[in-house]
Amino acid sequence: MPYTVTGHLILHEFAGKAAENMTPSMDPYIRNEREAAIAERADRLAARFAPRAAEHDREGSFPFENFEDLKQSGYLKLTVPEAYGGEEASAYELVLSQERLARGDGSTALAVGWHVHTLMKLRLSRSWPEPLFVRLCQDIVRDGIVINELASEPATGSPTRGGRPETTARRTDGGWLLTGRKTFSTLSPILERFTVTAGFEGSGKVGSFLVHRGPGVQVEETWNTLGMRSTGSHDVVLSDVFVPDEETIVGLDSASPAAPFAPTEASMLHIPACYIGIAWAARDFALEFARSHKPNSLTVPIAELPNIKRQLGLIEADWLAARSYLYGIADRWDRDEQGRAELKTELGLAKYIATNAAISIVDQAMRIVGGLSLSRSYPLERMYRDVRAGLHNPPMDDVVLTNLANRALAES
Repeated sequence: MPYTVTGHLILHEFAGKAAENMTPSMDPYIRNEREAAIAERADRLAARFAPRAAEHDREGSFPFENFEDLKQSGYLKLTVPEAYGGEEASAYELVLSQERLARGDGSTALAVGWHVHTLMKLRLSRSWPEPLFVRLCQDIVRDGIVINELASEPATGSPTRGGRPETTARRTDGGWLLTGRKTFSTLSPILERFTVTAGFEGSGKVGSFLVHRGPGVQVEETWNTLGMRSTGSHDVVLSDVFVPDEETIVGLDSASPAAPFAPTEASMLHIPACYIGIAWAARDFALEFARSHKPNSLTVPIAELPNIKRQLGLIEADWLAARSYLYGIADRWDRDEQGRAELKTELGLAKYIATNAAISIVDQAMRIVGGLSLSRSYPLERMYRDVRAGLHNPPMDDVVLTNLANRALAES
């Protein structure tokens, strides 16, 4: 489709409809009133975020107003334990909420995803000293603060690969002094506190610390990427930052975690949920375009053309299959508490399926819309860039496939 004034107006109209239509709809994965309320809130927030997404993407700016909306709506306490004033969302509810939020703005959904993931992980593991965890939860519920774990570094790459952090912890009176640089520090513009991994000076051990923004903490605005441009994932530089002993989570003398091992991997389902949410928005955009666009060479909209129907069918096949597996594994994890440790491979597969399906869905949507899909005036090119980022979120494709192969080879 050539770029014309008419085409420009048509796609502008479609973009508006995509935002306006983010309201609760019949969804087979909404099973009860609680889930309907969670979905409705996410849809309402997504509709607010969608009109702002292009500007934040273009500027690479952090969406402070989106996070104020998240705070006011209560979204930030989604995975906080009920005992401490939160909603204690299940893995299924986490997927439901994050998927729908990402329909409005993928960057915002992924960024807040790390916050709700961290709280769910801590809730399940109880790896923090309980008084420290209670205080964090209370601050989230009362003040709407956000939290994230900063573990990536320039020399180590993804922390899931097992590299030892070069950030160091040096003993001082009453605590530790931390020095180092953390990369991919999502939410850094608004993090008032965060956890940091650091190697103990003179030891081969690695510790974990709760850091407050203050003296010695500097955010360097290094985040300038192809996709997910508004997550605020800048570098955080630490220069002799003091952490008292009572806020040392894993210390030099910690022989074992503070609580017995508990599987927590389901909290990472926020990642595939985000990318399928972006793909859902791209699907809806392509459907609206196909239903409405009628070149003067045709007597019917392009949705009636066999090749367009085939492309729409490919989108539906990927979308339905990915959602089915994602919600299925989340529900299985919620119900089978005793079998959770055995589901790690399947949880990784959910991320693999969803991320690769999202890339395929957005690609097909752009083929349907044609050349105008490349225009920065419309959302598809942003969605195309954003879903590519999923390949670089953990677990990576090669890890997932290796785990599947090893399990198959181990079968007797």
